[in-house]
Amino acid sequence: MRIGELAARSGVSVRSVRYYEEQGLLVSTRNSGGQRHFTEGDIERVDFIQGLYAAGLSSRTIMELMPCRDAPSDENSDAALERMAEERDRLSAHIENLLNTRDTLDGLMAVARADRDGRRSAA
Repeated sequence: MRIGELAARSGVSVRSVRYYEEQGLLVSTRNSGGQRHFTEGDIERVDFIQGLYAAGLSSRTIMELMPCRDAPSDENSDAALERMAEERDRLSAHIENLLNTRDTLDGLMAVARADRDGRRSAA
């Protein structure tokens, strides 16, 4: 199938399909006119890639996880699980930082409200 059909059937843009190919996440064959051709299996592959992007993973990390899908084995599964755990830890640390930032902002807002309310009651 051509790139437009793959994009339509997987629910992504043609640009996304091209990006996946540039990143090495997806491989096409080319005809004599240079047009990309994909297989039916590439629809599931794009869905898999989309799911990993939705989980907040980068294309580099997704590339590291692809052997688990392409060549299932205990070793590849263990490596993928370890890599996903690292990403989860990274996200958890980021969430903690965001929560701390939000708490700091809440504190500043409380001070500003108290200051505002103090000026209102003095007037």
